[in-house]
Amino acid sequence: MRLLSTLAFAPLLSAQLMYVGTYTKPQSTSEGIYAFRFDGKTSKFAPLGLVAPGTNPSFLAVHPNGNFLYAVNEVIDFGGKSAGAVSAYSIDKATGKLKLLNQVSSGGAGPCHLTLDATGKTLLVANYFGGSFASFQVQADGKLSPATSFIQEKGHSVNKERQDQSHGHMMVIPKNNKFALGADLGADKVLVYKLDAAAGKITPNEPSAGTVKPGSGPRHLVVAPDQKHVYVLNEMGSSVSTMAFDADKGTLKELAQVSTLPADFKGVSSGAEIQISEDGHFVYASNRGHNSIAVLAVDPKTAALSLVQNEATGGKTPRGFTLDPTGNFLVAGNQDTNTFTLHKVDKATGKLSMAGEPVTLGAPVSFVFVK
Repeated sequence: MRLLSTLAFAPLLSAQLMYVGTYTKPQSTSEGIYAFRFDGKTSKFAPLGLVAPGTNPSFLAVHPNGNFLYAVNEVIDFGGKSAGAVSAYSIDKATGKLKLLNQVSSGGAGPCHLTLDATGKTLLVANYFGGSFASFQVQADGKLSPATSFIQEKGHSVNKERQDQSHGHMMVIPKNNKFALGADLGADKVLVYKLDAAAGKITPNEPSAGTVKPGSGPRHLVVAPDQKHVYVLNEMGSSVSTMAFDADKGTLKELAQVSTLPADFKGVSSGAEIQISEDGHFVYASNRGHNSIAVLAVDPKTAALSLVQNEATGGKTPRGFTLDPTGNFLVAGNQDTNTFTLHKVDKATGKLSMAGEPVTLGAPVSFVFVK
């Protein structure tokens, strides 16, 4: 295993710029957002070091124009209020350095995910502890406005310990940019909001949600390339729900669930992240506890999923992972063992295989590439 401090940086024109969001001190040795250049030819990461200090910048998103990066600051108290923060940065592509543009309240406690619409004019945030969702306008200079809309959800479900209230966990925007889908772990719902990207606002759709099997705990989701299906990673159920999706009406209906764990697994595990291949043939989901990435094949006729592999991540608690822009590699973070690993993707079978050596970094959570 190579320590971060001993990795040699060799600038390569072909290298992709990658940012890593982390949990920071005292939870780990990290101090904010880190940058690397990734060379797919050598399967090596060249470290650019700490590029922006900050408190728990756990989840990141890059603006469609590639010039700005946004991070949630996953805290419970911001500015003396029960809320977290969202930070906006400009990107220096030559050095990887980030410059803080501004920081605004997320509106609720524990912001854990954010995303931008296709036009880059609206940013959406999910607040886990706050059980809320908020939207922000993105200004021409990359700065964020104060929240332009804020929706406090009030739901619950069957697990009294984990689902006594709403817990917003993620927002995703379908390709037509008409709706925003929000995972509410506490209510076992995928909420549907109408999106007005020009005004930077969201409002409840009618119907306002699709539901998954009680006790599943929906956490993250992806929209299939055909825009007719949504795949929902259920944290508590360690499963993926296939949902039929009407992109014109914004309606969702659960069709089936499949486990992300091997049939003979008897331990404790929970789902964390989900991704889909660009061609829509494979879905990937992480298991914290089993410490693996599940590879699920998509039936081209029914959109049903079947588990084809569990690839070990080489550490504990793979909270976040991502496919690189080429789709040839998958980067997985091991939050509790302070490493991230690289996996080669076989595009024909979807299967993964370890590539290169683990890289040491304190509590890596999310990974984004600047295309």
